[in-house]
Amino acid sequence: MTRLMLGRTLERICKGVLLLCLLHFLIMMILYFDVYSQRFDLFSRFNNGRNGSRNNVSGAGSGHHYYYYNLSRSNTTLANYLATGEQLAPTMQPESNQTPSPKPLPPCPENPPGLVGRLLIEFSSQMTMERVQKENPNVTEGGRYSPPDCRPRWKVAIIIPFRHRENHLKYWLHYLHPILRRQKIDYGIYIINQLGEDTFNRAKLLNIGYMEAQKDGEYDCFIFSDVDLIPMDDRNLYHCYDQPRHFAIAMDKFGFRLPYAGYFGGVSGLSKKQFLKINGFPNEYWGWGGEDDDIYNRITLNGMKVSRPDVRIGRYRMIKHERDKHNEPNPQRFNKIQNTKHTMKKDGISSLTYKLLQIKRFPLYTNISVEIGKPPPRPITG
Repeated sequence: MTRLMLGRTLERICKGVLLLCLLHFLIMMILYFDVYSQRFDLFSRFNNGRNGSRNNVSGAGSGHHYYYYNLSRSNTTLANYLATGEQLAPTMQPESNQTPSPKPLPPCPENPPGLVGRLLIEFSSQMTMERVQKENPNVTEGGRYSPPDCRPRWKVAIIIPFRHRENHLKYWLHYLHPILRRQKIDYGIYIINQLGEDTFNRAKLLNIGYMEAQKDGEYDCFIFSDVDLIPMDDRNLYHCYDQPRHFAIAMDKFGFRLPYAGYFGGVSGLSKKQFLKINGFPNEYWGWGGEDDDIYNRITLNGMKVSRPDVRIGRYRMIKHERDKHNEPNPQRFNKIQNTKHTMKKDGISSLTYKLLQIKRFPLYTNISVEIGKPPPRPITG
């Protein structure tokens, strides 16, 4: 009797297990077909979207967006793909409307890596403007250049007082354009040409260069250079500094030494703020000499100091030449230098007058021709 009851109990247990297995199988099949139908629906959308983009090129602008899913990845459920699609939907845009924005340029390095250091400067070979132009294809009209691979720290106007120095100008452009490009400077070259044969006035021409360059762009640095001076080292960086800068501190004509402590001649640089602080340069130094010492006095009297490069870097070669006609030494220069404190507020950029005759932009420089008037009659002595 006991065995019979035990057999019936086991039979019931087996039937129950079998029913549970059958129920489990049915549930799995239902779930399987449900998921399969959803996957099939996604594939249909994928194919429809891809065919639509192929057959209708202008469909990208119609407002319909198609999203593509990779359903073959392992360890990924359908819910993951749907969530991913929802996250992507607000940011996805048609390919034809996507215009990549240019990356901002990095600032140019303070010490550009392309500098070569000491340079061999010679004036024996014949120089032509055609040769210089071929050597500098990246310089644009008017003698403008800006480095294409970085953002310059300064925008520099280089101003040259000029009259009857065409041959010197060829050599200056031949050497300076490559140097300035290696220095990663945004710059423009301005030749301020004094027309006529009256007495030359270097400092007044420099003031005019400052005024005219301002009309060309937002320059924040101004370098004033004689046309016959060539730097012998490209590490002598042509930009502005915290204090007014004297670049040409060791010329060959002075034995590569500074002739005296207050010398500020040849090549110098001031920021716009520094230039305006000293009221620019004096206008009343007619003929050769004295204006550089007056400028030095203006700087020191306004609480600034002159900065200079290392003597090994600030070396210059001068193109030998005879003294220009109508640029004889100014006999009044010594008296004027002693009175800088009293004259600098009324004689300078604030009192500048001139007549602009022509502006012509050549491939390598901008030529500005001006009339600056005549010197006042000298007082009669004796």
